[in-house]
Amino acid sequence: MQWTVRSDRSLYSDQWLDLRLADVELPDGRHLDHRLIRMAPSAGALVVDDRDRVLLIWRHRFITDRWGWEIPMGGIADGEAPVEAAAREVEEETGWRPHQLRPLAYLQPTSGILDAAHHVFVADGATRVGDPADGFESARIAWIPLEDASGLIDKGEIVSSTTATGMLYLLCAKRRR
Repeated sequence: MQWTVRSDRSLYSDQWLDLRLADVELPDGRHLDHRLIRMAPSAGALVVDDRDRVLLIWRHRFITDRWGWEIPMGGIADGEAPVEAAAREVEEETGWRPHQLRPLAYLQPTSGILDAAHHVFVADGATRVGDPADGFESARIAWIPLEDASGLIDKGEIVSSTTATGMLYLLCAKRRR
């Protein structure tokens, strides 16, 4: 059953997010004031080497006060295609230039309250081009075995839903072959 949006207005907006209030009509006719957040889309990539390891960054997220492994990912600049943004983010955050990127998944990590499109790509390999341009992004950069994905999730070392989804998707695809 589809909900109907009767009105939608901004409560707060800046360059990062738009907090909105929607008057939503439920299928039974009742109305619900629903808060939602809209964010600009972002792009990232899982770069996999010939040993089935994924290039990840170890970073602290102050919002949740947690450390974890994540794929390189960030905002899409005006006029930039998602695939270009993903390649740029990988290089800026890791110092590795991914080989040809191909689409892996389009994700909405928390679609019940948040509209934040995540365009996720995959590359078979990368070329080291230097140090990360964004040295503040992570404490470490490492090639992590794809097979370790579920164990890292179990230990709470991968909590990013986009990273977890991408890693598990690749792992399932590998096992289907």
